[in-house]
Amino acid sequence: MTSGEFTPLPQIIMDMTTEHQQKLYQEIMVILGSINWTDVVQLTAIVMGDASLQKQVTAALLHYVHRELEAEVHYVD
Repeated sequence: MTSGEFTPLPQIIMDMTTEHQQKLYQEIMVILGSINWTDVVQLTAIVMGDASLQKQVTAALLHYVHRELEAEVHYVD
């Protein structure tokens, strides 16, 4: 998607087709589906407070982008 240029991952997600965004959402919800949350702020706080969830969501996101978009992702933790 970036033709050798750096593009932040949030921008790549925003530029994805609705179909790709929906597929990514479904994959992430497999991880987050059992969590009770009322809004995105609460969900963010829950995920950011749990290192295991952070790793699972990050891994799913990076795997999806690599597999579906064939994008090379450089991630520094």
